[in-house]
Amino acid sequence: MQPFWLCWALWALPLAGAGVALTEERILGSLLQQLHLHEVPVLDKAAVEGLVIPVHVRAQYVALLQRSHRAHSREKRFSQNFREVAGRFLLSEASSHLLVFDMEQRLPPHSELVQAVLRLFQEPVPKAALRRHERLFPRSDRARVTVQWLHVRDDGSNRTSLVDSRLVSIHESGWKALDVTEAVNFWQQLCRPRQPLLLQVSVQREHLGPLASSAHRLVRFASQGPLGTGQGEPQLELHTLDLRDYGAQGNCDRKAPGTEGTRRCCRQEMYIDLQGMKWAENWVLEPPGFLAYECVGTCQQPPESLTVKWPFLGPRQCIASETTSLPMIVSIQEGGKARPQVVSLPNMRVQKCSCASDGAPVPRKLEP
Repeated sequence: MQPFWLCWALWALPLAGAGVALTEERILGSLLQQLHLHEVPVLDKAAVEGLVIPVHVRAQYVALLQRSHRAHSREKRFSQNFREVAGRFLLSEASSHLLVFDMEQRLPPHSELVQAVLRLFQEPVPKAALRRHERLFPRSDRARVTVQWLHVRDDGSNRTSLVDSRLVSIHESGWKALDVTEAVNFWQQLCRPRQPLLLQVSVQREHLGPLASSAHRLVRFASQGPLGTGQGEPQLELHTLDLRDYGAQGNCDRKAPGTEGTRRCCRQEMYIDLQGMKWAENWVLEPPGFLAYECVGTCQQPPESLTVKWPFLGPRQCIASETTSLPMIVSIQEGGKARPQVVSLPNMRVQKCSCASDGAPVPRKLEP
């Protein structure tokens, strides 16, 4: 088995811009960016009118069009339930622990994860060892606890991803909480989701160097009571929201009464007329327009107990959680002549609307 620390990764970026409405300026900006242009090109109308789109260009455009209807990109969707999963120490050394959690049927259907919390019991340091450490390192009493998600690939190799890291004091004892939401998100992306969740917990020096404190050797996570009682075994708390109450309802019902302010979050039709945009004349050859859709309505807010527990989460908003690209055929100038070119603009069509909390992290995609 290879070492657990094969790969490090950064925490996900916060959700941003997912609810921005599709505007003429946004379409134009995306098109200029894809073509690496700073301004709209000036094209001769007569040259464009006589332009014939070759078969291979039209075939490329149609292929992208078909692909955009099949594939989509996911933003963060949110799902409040709470359940606790007991784990066990699969392997435990002086400053390293391998934890295993059986996750089968732990996440209820029609729900999504809000937060996963790992709770470990930190044993009190014996007084003699504490006095000895204070004599040697009077100003250093902390160690760094790091949690990584361990992925065992089909070929037997290992890969780890950093999910949380924080400092703990050797003067404290009791249950410590670490955020392992991203580890559970990674686990959900596996082709074999029924395999257990593996977490690598390591205790390291607060600072590096030959004179660094050895406080990390005094931090131990183990069972609180006698062996076999399980009173101090690692615990995994899973907090979810039921999408039937806190999610979106799909496409908007045109016949349903109510305004956008009272309607439950849904996807509403919105047609973008490219032919009616002045800058698109003589430039955009296909399509003449497209059905983009938009997300409208309101989302039910979680109970006050949840907002107090996670104050960094803003109000839940109706956003585009799944989008597809928009293929286009545009005319470009080369050597004084116009020729057609296929370009694809990302995130132009809304496929699905969801309710999400502003400020919540977007889960990273699991790399091979």
